Amino acid sequence: MYETLKTNLEEGIMIITLNRPERLNALNMPMIDELLDALNKADENDDVRVIIITGEGRAFCAGADLDKDGDIFKSDLPMEDTRDGGGLVTLRIYDLNKPIIGAINGPAVGFGATLTLPMDIRIISEDAKMGFVFARRGITLESCGGWFLPRLVGIEQAMEWVSTGRVFSAKEAFEGGLASRIVPADKLLDTAKELAREIVGNTSQISVALNRQLMWKMLGADHPMEAHKIESKYIYWTGRNADVAEGVNAFLEKRNPEFNMKVSTDLPEFYPWWKERTFK
Repeated sequence: MYETLKTNLEEGIMIITLNRPERLNALNMPMIDELLDALNKADENDDVRVIIITGEGRAFCAGADLDKDGDIFKSDLPMEDTRDGGGLVTLRIYDLNKPIIGAINGPAVGFGATLTLPMDIRIISEDAKMGFVFARRGITLESCGGWFLPRLVGIEQAMEWVSTGRVFSAKEAFEGGLASRIVPADKLLDTAKELAREIVGNTSQISVALNRQLMWKMLGADHPMEAHKIESKYIYWTGRNADVAEGVNAFLEKRNPEFNMKVSTDLPEFYPWWKERTFK
């Protein structure tokens, strides 16, 4: 179906594999278009409960597929009309209703690193390396990295990695807060799947979608009152719907819950509650 990706859906888990191993899964324009398409379809499909992104072969993603004189970074459009393709992808991830896990199997530099920033959980192979190498290429952060990275790891760690542009180890990524787990290479995908299965088997997809967007959108809020306002609506609304009754009864009856509400049809009428942002 895709030229640059492989997709597989099994037991509620959609695995999207960057699939240009001969180029270390480097980003090109078809990959941007195909990632957007795959993410859109996964978000629209109630059978998809969790998304995992990983890379084919020995790399996760080696960044932009560089050509002579850096032509990949040039645009024929006026500056005010030019949009960063990587940013289109990370903004789409940011607005997902499904949780997304990065299984970082090998080198993840440039776009390969910034692609992971809006993912909810990053699990990294002990053999992998990461790097925000932009300053060493004469360009800046992209893929909304200037927003995501300091929020994830703090401004001091973000500035060290971005200013030096150096490639760092999985251990440093883990210790710096960029990855939640570091695992042996042969356990990476199994670890990501095990975590995804825990989500699929135990949680309401409505609850996960609402909580995901609550936490991401609150990163930009200026006061906890903003969280209180929307959480009050959430509790009022969920308390009157079937999933909460099922969740409570399953707990009291000591059984696994069987949640039936769907993200495609059953989200509250006030969702999304935030003001959509436009490029202009």
